[in-house]
Amino acid sequence: MPATMIIEPAPAKINLALHLRRRRADGYHDLESIFAFTAFGDMLHGEAADTLTLSLAGPTAAAADVGDDNLVLRAARMLAAAGGVQPGARLHLDKQIPVAAGLGGGSADAAAALRLLNRLWALDWPLERLAVLAEPLGADVPVCVFSQTRLGQGKGEALSPWPHHHGGTPVLLVNPRVSVPTGPVFAGWDRQDRGGIAADLPLQALRNDMTAAAVAIQPVIADVLAALAADGAASLVRMSGSGATCLALYPNAGARDRAAAALAGQGWWLWPTHIL
Repeated sequence: MPATMIIEPAPAKINLALHLRRRRADGYHDLESIFAFTAFGDMLHGEAADTLTLSLAGPTAAAADVGDDNLVLRAARMLAAAGGVQPGARLHLDKQIPVAAGLGGGSADAAAALRLLNRLWALDWPLERLAVLAEPLGADVPVCVFSQTRLGQGKGEALSPWPHHHGGTPVLLVNPRVSVPTGPVFAGWDRQDRGGIAADLPLQALRNDMTAAAVAIQPVIADVLAALAADGAASLVRMSGSGATCLALYPNAGARDRAAAALAGQGWWLWPTHIL
């Protein structure tokens, strides 16, 4: 590996809760979400070069778009323009996060590109400045810049600390190998505002308001949620984002791994990990 190579992880995003409040005039939805990040994710490699290039590999690379509209390349060009530097870098992305899975893979990759190139190009901007720059790239990209548990409001870009600590909590991610486009899930929401997120409520009392619409598109999501809840070992079972990935939190790694073993024969994608 060249000495100038920089490696930047792109942790998968999960939503411990996601409350939809209203549709905005700009087409986005006002929402409240507890964003968290896992030790599982993609990995971005970068080194100095005269031009900007991106290559992909990994088990989910074939489903990702590597054209000029790729979020990694868009983030790179945006940072170069804002920083007044030549957009030169040889980037290579190891794709592990399933595409269109509610895990924020594209957003995580774009955020990783901003962090990596911020170092490679010696801009040394604080994360707060990168997060503001990231807003036009998508609602989840700013929180992915931090990759730390946060309460998100507005369209997801208004971030504040979450007072409860979840770091180290074992989590099992399960995707039934289907994708769910975000737009149709938002369109299927029943537009009922069931209230916001309060820090004094347990996670179990919160919701993902996109679940019903996602299940209507891919009914197998309900099967995943039921299977994760069946043994009663999980402290929380929830769909992440707009689906189709579901998550379960466990009191210890042993309980998580036993649950993973019990589901291994379903043919679903499984990944035991933990919250950062």
